Amino acid sequence: MTRFPASAAPTTPRDAERRDPRVPGRSAGAAGRVLAGLMGLGLVLGCGDDGGSKSAAPAAPAAARPSAQSAAPTPPAAPAAKPLADDLPRALVLGLSAFEARKPGDTGMPVPLPAELEFVVRRGGEWTVVRMTDPESNVFHKAMAYPTPDGATALLTGAGTKALLKLWTKQDGKLVSKTLWEKDFGGRFSRMRDLEVGDIDGNGTNVIAVATHDQGVVAVVRPKDGSYVVEELDHEKDTFVHEVEIGDVDGDGVLEIYATPSEPNRLDGSEQEGHVVRYVPGKGEGRVVVADLGSRHAKEIMVHDIDGNGRDELYVIVEGQKDPNGPGLLHRTEIWRYEADTPPDAGVVIAELDDRLGRFLTPSDLDGDGKKEIVAALFAKGVWWLRPGDDPTKPWSKRAIDRSSSSFEHAAIATDLDGDGLQELYVASDNDKQLRRYVWNGRRLEKETIYTRPDDRSILTWNIMPIPVELVPDAAE
Repeated sequence: MTRFPASAAPTTPRDAERRDPRVPGRSAGAAGRVLAGLMGLGLVLGCGDDGGSKSAAPAAPAAARPSAQSAAPTPPAAPAAKPLADDLPRALVLGLSAFEARKPGDTGMPVPLPAELEFVVRRGGEWTVVRMTDPESNVFHKAMAYPTPDGATALLTGAGTKALLKLWTKQDGKLVSKTLWEKDFGGRFSRMRDLEVGDIDGNGTNVIAVATHDQGVVAVVRPKDGSYVVEELDHEKDTFVHEVEIGDVDGDGVLEIYATPSEPNRLDGSEQEGHVVRYVPGKGEGRVVVADLGSRHAKEIMVHDIDGNGRDELYVIVEGQKDPNGPGLLHRTEIWRYEADTPPDAGVVIAELDDRLGRFLTPSDLDGDGKKEIVAALFAKGVWWLRPGDDPTKPWSKRAIDRSSSSFEHAAIATDLDGDGLQELYVASDNDKQLRRYVWNGRRLEKETIYTRPDDRSILTWNIMPIPVELVPDAAE
């Protein structure tokens, strides 16, 4: 979760986004073939049941090139969304990896294209998409707004192969980059896999926390004297770190960093050991294992105060495991919950989901009732709305938002782009080549497809984040 100092927070509303103001279409078969090819390339190896309407205990606890195209509440009743304005003050940025379109008879590995960003903005009553590429890398794992020390807001990106951390500013309608950190980590893959920002030193500085592939490096990047200084907190040979989060689980006012080191990816559902670790740079504390996942692992965690008690909790998507004795799963995907005093091997299972993996959790209040919940996006089995009861350590209620949505990463974000005080949910269903928007109408979530990718390239969406519309590059003539 991104934690900006209050004085430096970008103008993206609501504390149920991935920050907290308290502190500074192809067929399923084709998708499977593409995924198999990407495994060979290393791009994925290295890195109540009502649906929305249309519009158990753990087993083992430089200047880029833009182009453009159009593209259960309690009384009082939760508000419905207001009519959408023709122009919105905020946009979305999607971090992508793109591959050349497959031709009939192609049997080789997919050919990666330059790293790509999609900016989705509403202008003149239409959703418009602006694309930007960077030939220095082949995947943007994350892009997000970043408040710089001089009070401006820039675009921060983490990319792979090359592993590059860049800061982009808008000049003459184009985004121009400055490299903050570049490194070959010495293994098979080199990627800036995830980024979060927070005041981890407690001095009002926006420090960048970085998770990387594939030598287990977790680092912090601090602005200093007009430049940026890298400190590597950890290094572990042949280790993937998919996720980094920032939060204050023990409630002492000092932010912690959480990360997910694991064995290299095995996408066949076999055993892959991993755990969740914590670092507290503000106290000089190094690695501590806070979640022991046994023979299982996690590629997604979330740190947020969902239960509203003033302290964050740690939520871990523990991936399922294939049954070695036959078809089906030995363990389904589960979400484990940890508080500050939860032993590493005693995570509380709050939800079990019928899929073998899930890679996105987002905090939300989609119906505007003032009670936070979690949206979970799964690999093949849709998008789910998870709500705690009076006791958040008991199993949570589950409700399908969209059973037909699917993607390998399945990026999602709950945010209030239009500023009406009610969040919307945005989900990239890559298997359908669509970006979808879900909005509460007073009774249910209504689904709208705001963008369908028009070409035959294979694309994986790795992340979606809200940004000020001023960061969107101008469309090419």
